[in-house]
Amino acid sequence: MRFLIVRTDIRAAADGEIAAAWAGGGRLRDERATPEARRQVVHAEDREAALVLARALATVGAVRCGRQRVKVLALDEVPHGLYREGG
Repeated sequence: MRFLIVRTDIRAAADGEIAAAWAGGGRLRDERATPEARRQVVHAEDREAALVLARALATVGAVRCGRQRVKVLALDEVPHGLYREGG
């Protein structure tokens, strides 16, 4: 399975946006509609390599300070039953 490791900027949310999302039961951020700005993108061929790369990107100062985040995304479809929901 192939993976995409992405380092992105975290979008700031105003207090009003947070309150509206909580009150309406919706989501504050919808990554499919408006994804966060990408800073760095790396590909990996297996899960272990993806996690090693994600740990390396997590050492960047902006990630450690909370201004950026690291995401690991599976590019191929996960076979049914491979991962259990909720844990």
